Amino acid sequence: MAPRPLGPLVLALGGAAAVLGSVLFILWKTYFGRGRERRWDRGEAWWGAEAARLPEWDEWDPEDEEDEEPALEELEQREVLVLGLDGAGKSTFLRVLSGKPPLEGHIPTWGFNSVRLPTKDFEVDLLEIGGSQNLRFYWKEFVNEVDVLVFVVDSADRLRLPWARQELHKLLDKDPDLPVVVVANKQDLSEAMSMVELQRELGLQAIDNQREVFLLAASIAPAGPSFEEPGTVHIWKLLLELLS
Repeated sequence: MAPRPLGPLVLALGGAAAVLGSVLFILWKTYFGRGRERRWDRGEAWWGAEAARLPEWDEWDPEDEEDEEPALEELEQREVLVLGLDGAGKSTFLRVLSGKPPLEGHIPTWGFNSVRLPTKDFEVDLLEIGGSQNLRFYWKEFVNEVDVLVFVVDSADRLRLPWARQELHKLLDKDPDLPVVVVANKQDLSEAMSMVELQRELGLQAIDNQREVFLLAASIAPAGPSFEEPGTVHIWKLLLELLS
């Protein structure tokens, strides 16, 4: 699948909301923008490095150029947007994928979290935006800028499932071609809804058959094992397949 070109985002808000939206946009473009010159990967300051001194004519030796190794080819980037209501397990999902131990307790994300994972053929950039009500407005501004959407749902949160469904379908309407992976998290809890219930309650059966939509079970618990959790492994393998 060819990478999607990044375009400018337009956030027309006032007051503090505009500030937050602008910060999110600037950080996205700085960290995830395609075609960026990532000087920090080469140990140089992002604000510019001194130009290398050119050798004088009498210092130049053609044999020295033959011994120089070719520059390493920069890997292509793929962008994955990770969304879901607060408390669904988005931050834990990112920590698990990056090999970090999950944090104990529920710590809501104010702003965003990001992870970059290298693979053999490309780098995967995952961006999580907080799921609180005042941050959901910004979700749709990023949907058209990514290659895959991961939407995390708390399978045991029956009360707020209608809200999750509403937000999910808003995103689906924003980009009809974007592949979507719905993660039914916390399936290990006794009060968790079954996959059949979630498919019905989230309205996944009514989605156009032309769209790639996947519903995967997971138990990404803060106190559980890390990447060994089978659901996380399946999600990662599916992401790699969709991004290839």
